[in-house]
Amino acid sequence: MGASKNDARKKRHRRVRKKVSGTTEKPRLNVFRSLKHIYVQVIDDNTGVTLAAASTADKEFKSAVKIGSNIEAAKTVGTAIAKKAIGKGVTKVIFDRGGYIYHGRVKALAEAAREGGLKF
Repeated sequence: MGASKNDARKKRHRRVRKKVSGTTEKPRLNVFRSLKHIYVQVIDDNTGVTLAAASTADKEFKSAVKIGSNIEAAKTVGTAIAKKAIGKGVTKVIFDRGGYIYHGRVKALAEAAREGGLKF
């Protein structure tokens, strides 16, 4: 039996992570997409610390977003992570799409984060 779609995604993510690493000056913006929600973190890989995080599973999004698994929800999370990261003094990041193709929810989140002020 062949590998599942998620196994293939994890394999792509491991391959990309060999080269993509967040530093203190330019942390990594990591995206994880589940069937019900979308999650994003700003991670400093040198110290192993998550500087900022946002997701549709957070309490503040429960009222703002009806469905956590659509493009509108991804845009909301993108603007939220940009606000949180800039609040922590982070303006430049490295985008880590987590092995997902740059399309749909992942693309909407990235574009909203760019519009929010993050540079990548």
